Amino acid sequence: MERGERLANYIEDKGYKVTSLAKESGVPYTTIRSMIERNLNNASIDNTIRICKVLGISVEDLLKEEVSGIDRISEDRAEYSLVSSTYDFYPVTVAAGLPSTIDGFTSNNVGNIKVPDSIMGKWAGQQDIYMMRINGDSMNNIFPSGSMIAVKKIEVDSLKDDDIVVFSNEHEYSVKRFYDDKENQRLIFSPDSKDRSFLDYSISYEEAKNLKIHGKVVIYIVEQD
Repeated sequence: MERGERLANYIEDKGYKVTSLAKESGVPYTTIRSMIERNLNNASIDNTIRICKVLGISVEDLLKEEVSGIDRISEDRAEYSLVSSTYDFYPVTVAAGLPSTIDGFTSNNVGNIKVPDSIMGKWAGQQDIYMMRINGDSMNNIFPSGSMIAVKKIEVDSLKDDDIVVFSNEHEYSVKRFYDDKENQRLIFSPDSKDRSFLDYSISYEEAKNLKIHGKVVIYIVEQD
């Protein structure tokens, strides 16, 4: 069962509708609908906790993966401990605003960070994922400035329109939604912000020789004050 379907089932089983859950939890109706439709991908852990609290379930209940056979044994045992995995962490911030100039990602400036598997869900333990923070408001419909993001290295051919990516042109890094405009032979990187002053960043195929897509954002984490 997908996580979005599981959330919808919990809402119904607990006697709620999305509208009433939104009112009681303080999580906007549109956000809950998006969580269901996107199977909780890119869902704020803060919103997830608030929803689970109202529904009377644990975050682990909502995020756990379906397993069968021998895997069920190890999963049951894992539920009684807080298992974490270690990921590379780059102690720099990447712009969710105008592209900003930062040092390149190298082995000289990488650290490590542990993140609970219950937060990472299906991405837990994957070695091609690294963590970093974002700075800026051009993506604040999805995640606020200061959020930590999990970035999965991915081939450009595997990207889909609307994916959120970390990209750079020369040494200017940014986080935006990705679109491949094949008709006009250009790549478009779009903001997703309450602030309409943020504009698309587009570049033609011909001019994209130095452009690099470093990965796709698969999880983000918001820390409470």
